Amino acid sequence: MPEQTEESAPQRPVVDRKARFKVPASRPSKQPPAERIGNWDEVYHLFDAETAKMEALRCIQCPTAPCQKACPVHNDIPGALWLLEQGDFDGGANVFRQTSELPEMCGRLCPQERLCEGHCVVGKNALPVAIGKLETFVTEWQRANGGGPNTTAAPSTGRSVAVVGSGPAGIAVAERLARQGHAVTIFEAWPTLGGVLRYGIPTFKQNKPAVDRKFGDLAKLGVQFKTNVRVGQDIDWATLRHDYDAVFLGVGASVGTRLGIPGEDAEGVLVATDFLVRSNLPADALPDAMHTPLGHPQRVVVVGGGDTSMDCVRSARRLGAQDVTLIYRRTDAEMQGRIEERTHATEEGVHFEFLAAPVEILVAENGHARGIRCIRMELGPADDTGRRRPEPVPGSEFDIEGDLVIVAIGYGVDAEWGDIDPSLSRDRWDRIVADPETMATNLPGVFAGGDDVNGADLVVTALAGAHTAAAAIDAYLTSLGAK
Repeated sequence: MPEQTEESAPQRPVVDRKARFKVPASRPSKQPPAERIGNWDEVYHLFDAETAKMEALRCIQCPTAPCQKACPVHNDIPGALWLLEQGDFDGGANVFRQTSELPEMCGRLCPQERLCEGHCVVGKNALPVAIGKLETFVTEWQRANGGGPNTTAAPSTGRSVAVVGSGPAGIAVAERLARQGHAVTIFEAWPTLGGVLRYGIPTFKQNKPAVDRKFGDLAKLGVQFKTNVRVGQDIDWATLRHDYDAVFLGVGASVGTRLGIPGEDAEGVLVATDFLVRSNLPADALPDAMHTPLGHPQRVVVVGGGDTSMDCVRSARRLGAQDVTLIYRRTDAEMQGRIEERTHATEEGVHFEFLAAPVEILVAENGHARGIRCIRMELGPADDTGRRRPEPVPGSEFDIEGDLVIVAIGYGVDAEWGDIDPSLSRDRWDRIVADPETMATNLPGVFAGGDDVNGADLVVTALAGAHTAAAAIDAYLTSLGAK
């Protein structure tokens, strides 16, 4: 969707902005820390209806809508909040659904503080309007009251599309193309649908019933699903391309980055994905290789500094670990993840060891990790990201004991596509190369989007790329003529 200009933006209602600036900010309540570490329920409760309307009233209906421009899918936020404040919750939800297939998820997961809320004019002198939590409220209200997205599809075109991967990008492409009347089949390598929404994000941030409902919507649109099917292993890539008129690759970036230090292969050292899926999901939702229980670790050390590392430390507390430490090589000011997540982790008793970097996994005689050796760091000149580069302080090594060490320093794209189809263009990080205007790869009829193109990124950026891809795939299928 092209970015709206001031001239093309829809006319906003005339409101008394001075009066709206005086409306006090509201936020939904949340579980107390001592209570929530004993369950996997979402931290935040939903807004109640009256409080939600009052919070929506704080939106001053900016003519230029900077919040909308900052949203990667350009949600009409002022329009949705205008309906919300009038009590038309169903209408507000539908406005979000016009540009997002996953508003229930984005309302919970987007880093609103640097996207829509970060550009909220109200937020220049007070708390910004709680856009994300209002988005979650109206869409969940709609679901609870029997509503949801439109699941009416156009007449069949006779054309078919294979969508590889059932994460955010795959969901968006499947929904948009199914609405156009194309026959869509989603292929998922894992036992259950959802990709990162199910396997990468803990339940206390994203409840799984919301994910299940999304696939119910797709089923009503006629989308077919094939789980436990890995392309190149359970189905031949050439067969897939032959059997379908177009293919969309939305396989994500799920390969955990390794530390590259001695002892990393010891028992009791896990990458973040292995830990998160085994701690958050029942065994029947996991591949056979992940059925081994985690046990009851009491001292957990996590290496990282983004939202995934916060997911790990907070999951460890819910598993009953009494001593949970996060190691980060810079300071709190340089951390990349959401401030809200760090606040929650601190409230839940997680200890942060800043300006420290791991140099070795300490291994006991039985071959199991017993802790991690670190070295103190200091910040030097800025690197190419603009952040000051961490540099080791000689002779400052120290040890942290732990019976479980989790590596959460980033994700990459699986290199397996180099074997599945060596002719598929990829960059030096194994990301699939796609034309940003169409998301087309170098292979005819093959498109890609989401984290397998961008690298590990946001749910909403995966949606944005998927929207581009869906439009291009529809145009491509139309160019093939009637079938």
